[in-house]
Amino acid sequence: MMPQTDHLPHSRDYVFSPAIRIMHWLRALAIVVLVITGFYIAWPFLTPYGGSDNLQQGWFRFAHLVFGFVLCAITVARAYLYFFSKSDVERRSWGDVVSPNSWVKQLLSYVWIGKLHKKGVYGPLQYMTYLALTLVIVVMCVTGIALHANVYHDGLGGLLKPAADMIVVAFGGLAPVREVHHILTWVFVIFMVVHVYMAIWSGIRFRHNSVDSIISGYDYHPIKPKKED
Repeated sequence: MMPQTDHLPHSRDYVFSPAIRIMHWLRALAIVVLVITGFYIAWPFLTPYGGSDNLQQGWFRFAHLVFGFVLCAITVARAYLYFFSKSDVERRSWGDVVSPNSWVKQLLSYVWIGKLHKKGVYGPLQYMTYLALTLVIVVMCVTGIALHANVYHDGLGGLLKPAADMIVVAFGGLAPVREVHHILTWVFVIFMVVHVYMAIWSGIRFRHNSVDSIISGYDYHPIKPKKED
């Protein structure tokens, strides 16, 4: 039997900076808006009201573009903070990824055997999931920019057109770019459901590493009593 930590004193540890917390919630908002507007652009199921001067589809496209570039900007900023932030709490998590023992401990903790011990802020499975999501976001940003530049030929679209043409050629045409962009949207949908569930479950299961850390920036860890000589 593992010792119970519910009644042990806990330390209040600073984990996430304001910049990381703000970008987390902005990215969450961006993904929600992009999923909703993206599905509507693919299938405009609402009937516009007010006649031909109602630019309902245009407003959906405008919101999609704005939050698409917000997601691109946050992705670049988060990558910078990961590598160059003074806090190494995220970088330390890589030590668990390359440790087979850490993988075993995390997987066992998910079936209520033992506790989860981490070098950083993420467990190995959590880290790899976030890494995979980041790669999906990069592909979504790249394909989104390619689609944007093939519709808007002036301004930023015109500036990005040469790079967008290279992306379209690499994917084998504009249709495959749209198809990949649409299919990966479902990754966002599935991830959001699993992420919210696991964040709540983790807080209940481990009494820390939960939703409040990404809101307040602080996490709570049990303080193990010192062994008497």
